[in-house]
Amino acid sequence: MKKNLRNILTIALGFVTVIATAQSWDADSRTRVNMSGDNDQFSTDQRTTLDANWSGNGWAINVNVNHNMTLGYNYEDGSDSRLNVVEANASTDLMGFASVTIGRQTLDYGSGNIIGSNDWAPSPNTYDGGVFTLDLDMMDVEVGYYRDNQGGVDEDDHTAMLVNASKSDGDWSMNLLYFSQKLGDDDENLMGLDVGYAMMGGDLDLAVSYNSGTTVDGTDIDMMSIGATYVVSEGISLNAARTTYGENGFSSDAGNYGAYGTDTWMNNGNMGFLRGDDEMNSYGVSYASGDFNLGVTMHNVTNANDEAYERDVTEANFGYSLGDNSNVGIKYAEDGDDKYTWLTLSIGM
Repeated sequence: MKKNLRNILTIALGFVTVIATAQSWDADSRTRVNMSGDNDQFSTDQRTTLDANWSGNGWAINVNVNHNMTLGYNYEDGSDSRLNVVEANASTDLMGFASVTIGRQTLDYGSGNIIGSNDWAPSPNTYDGGVFTLDLDMMDVEVGYYRDNQGGVDEDDHTAMLVNASKSDGDWSMNLLYFSQKLGDDDENLMGLDVGYAMMGGDLDLAVSYNSGTTVDGTDIDMMSIGATYVVSEGISLNAARTTYGENGFSSDAGNYGAYGTDTWMNNGNMGFLRGDDEMNSYGVSYASGDFNLGVTMHNVTNANDEAYERDVTEANFGYSLGDNSNVGIKYAEDGDDKYTWLTLSIGM
C-alpha cells in the first residue's frame, strides 16, 4: 500500500510540474472494460495520458506520458502499474522549407499497415530517432532514422530508416512509404502505396492500398486492398472492400495490425494480418447524427488453396459524445467462437 501511494504521489507531482510550466497541455483519461469470451470476463484497464507542449519562433518541444493500471490487480510488486514516456521530442524549423524532429515519437504513415502508432494498446508504438521533413510544392517528403524501443532484441542491433512521400491535390491523394530495418545481421524491407480518389462531389471515395516487401529470411510478402465508401444520405454511408494476400502473406510489427496467430483483438483492437492466399470481403454501414455514431462491418475470409476454410467476423461500434471533452464508446467483435466487448470512457481537458 505504501509503495502504491508513493508511486501515485510521484506521478501526480510530475504531472503538476509539467502542467505548471507548459504553454499548452491536454489530459485524457480512458477506462476500458474488456468482457471477452462469453462476456463473463470483466477486466478493467485505466490509462491516463498527459500531453504537454512548449513552442517558440521556429521550435517546439512535446512530451507525452501515460500511466496504465489494471483495476482489481494485486499491485504489491508494482508489476501491473506502468508509467510510460510515450513521446519526448524537440522540433526546429530549417530556413522555412524544412523541419527536423528528434527524440521519442509516434509515427503514422498511409494505411498504418507498415508503420503506425497503434493507439489502441496501453503503450503505443514509439520510435527513438529523428525525422527530417521537406515541405515541397511538388509533395511532402519525410526521411527518418530511428531505433525501435519496443524491443524483443538488443536495441543496438535494431535500427531502421524510412522515406515517406505524400501528396494531395483536389480529389486525389497519394502516400508512398519505404521502410527498411536491420535486426542484427538480417534486413527487412517493406514498401506501401496508398491512393485515394473522391468522385461524385465527394459522395464516393475510392481507396487502393498495396504493400509488399522482403522479410529477414528473404521471403517475399505482399497484400492488396481495394475499397469504396458511398454517402447514401446525410449521416448514412456504406462501405465495401476486398483484401487479398500473396502466397506468403504480409505482416509488419511496426504498424497498427498484429501478426496472424497472435491475440490481435486484445493487442491491436482489430483482426490483424491474415494468412498467405487469404481473401477477405468486407461490407459495412455507418450512421452519425449529432452526438451519436454507430457502425457495423462484416468480414468474410476464404483461402484460395483451402476451399474448406472460412472465417466470419462481425464488428460493431457505438459512440456518444457526453460534451465538448468527453465521450463513451462500445466496441463489439465476434470472431468465430470468440466474442469481445470493450467499453471505453474518455475524458479530456
